[in-house]
Amino acid sequence: MAKNPISDDFKNLSLNINGDSVTKGSLVVCFGEMLIDFVPTVGGVSLADAPAFKKAAGGAPANVAVCIAKLGGSSAFIGKVGEDEFGRMLADILKNNNVDNSGLRFDPSARTALAFVTLRADGEREFMFYRNPSADMLLHESELDVNLMKKAAIFHYGSISLIEEPSKSTQLAAIEIAKKSGSLISYDPNLRLPLWPSKEAARKGITSVWDRADFIKISSEEISFLTEGDDPNDDNVVLTKLFHPNLRLLLVSEGKAGCRYYTKKFKGRVPGVKVKSVDTTGAGDAFTGAILFCLAACLNLYEDEDKLREALFFANACGALTVTKNGAIPALPTKEAVQQIVAENSNE
Repeated sequence: MAKNPISDDFKNLSLNINGDSVTKGSLVVCFGEMLIDFVPTVGGVSLADAPAFKKAAGGAPANVAVCIAKLGGSSAFIGKVGEDEFGRMLADILKNNNVDNSGLRFDPSARTALAFVTLRADGEREFMFYRNPSADMLLHESELDVNLMKKAAIFHYGSISLIEEPSKSTQLAAIEIAKKSGSLISYDPNLRLPLWPSKEAARKGITSVWDRADFIKISSEEISFLTEGDDPNDDNVVLTKLFHPNLRLLLVSEGKAGCRYYTKKFKGRVPGVKVKSVDTTGAGDAFTGAILFCLAACLNLYEDEDKLREALFFANACGALTVTKNGAIPALPTKEAVQQIVAENSNE
């Protein structure tokens, strides 16, 4: 079993990627929502009691794309925002973070999505969304940048776009385009129950694309939800109910405890990195972005348990650093910052 420190060999393999290179061998294309998070300036209060809010770019697929780029990888984002000040701001944020935003579309008749996020005393979040409908829900198949998608080594998506039409049909079409072009498929369900019509609709929608993914990242809470109350820590539950025959790698994020991993050949757990939590927004996306960054550099990484564990420790460290600051995208760390905290924990 591999130790936690990242070896010099692995650094050379996975962590020294030319971020400017958009090639079939390294590009990760992220599909879905990008929005504005409004976060209270103080923690532990309700939305009504918050004295003020600070805006921050967010949306899980966009967070993942920015994370990959900040680590030095190559990423692109496909989605839709409003033709408004917030939409233009988000497009600039992608560009300024070296994410290819050529697949971003602007809707003149719908606003950019907003989410107000409350921070409890423990750093966990509660959401209130403004989407009636928002621009991200209105992306049509005809607006997809097919040429960009065909360059992807990995195509990554979530479940939010599956809630309403036309974004649902667009996402299903995008997955098929990516598969036919040879991309590996990555899925993070990113359950946001208040956005779905019902619990049953959420389970059906989330699992409808489950067997199309090569890589899946899920949380313990999402395991409980999808299995209707089964023990999320039971390996048999994960392997019998969630690990489909074509899946190459299933990851279970466990917050500060780290993560679990499952492949067809082996399974295990990698510890987390201890930090003082300020805001958990974006931590799971940072973890996902970091592991996709590594997988894009070495597409068969999941076949080597030692190197997979090293990559997952790196991803855990990336997620940990994200919770030390407010917001999602503003809190995403650089490769150098992650390597530093990895080195510090390796020397303990």
